[in-house]
Amino acid sequence: MKTYVKLVAGLSKLCGIAAAAMIVISVLVVVQMVWIRYILEESSIWQTEFVTYLLIAATFIGSPYVLLTRGHVNVDLLPLYLSHKWRFALAMFAALVSLAFCALITWVGYELWYEAWDNNWKSDSIWEVRLWIPYFAMPFGFGVLSLQYVADIISLIRGDDMPFGIHKDIKVAAIEE
Repeated sequence: MKTYVKLVAGLSKLCGIAAAAMIVISVLVVVQMVWIRYILEESSIWQTEFVTYLLIAATFIGSPYVLLTRGHVNVDLLPLYLSHKWRFALAMFAALVSLAFCALITWVGYELWYEAWDNNWKSDSIWEVRLWIPYFAMPFGFGVLSLQYVADIISLIRGDDMPFGIHKDIKVAAIEE
């Protein structure tokens, strides 16, 4: 199990690196587009669509890294008032519901990707990008995110990770009136 958690963590880190690279590439393409449009006074054909698809792909593909590093927004007011046992139960419930959601989106994303692949869908722009290419980011990103949730659940069960990152001895005293 530790090997699985380490492998998924490595894959999630690679996804984070890929997402960061996609953002950098998007910035460079926007700069290139501004140069072409306003300095050279020529039209741009593919840049806007490319940047849009790349930023969406960065969001999907970067999400496993965000989960790995706990970079998402986390409201821990309720867990602070719970005992360790209930904190663990809440963390497991949240992780299992999130895993189910991500698995569902992985499947739906795969179906959308396959339909675009099978029917040779193309965008309506002049560039006519084959849509299976940008659509691939959804099932891939959510698939790796699902693997990361499984790794998080394993870490919770094994005690390698504390629920909500809160040590089991920490508890806020109830507010008395």
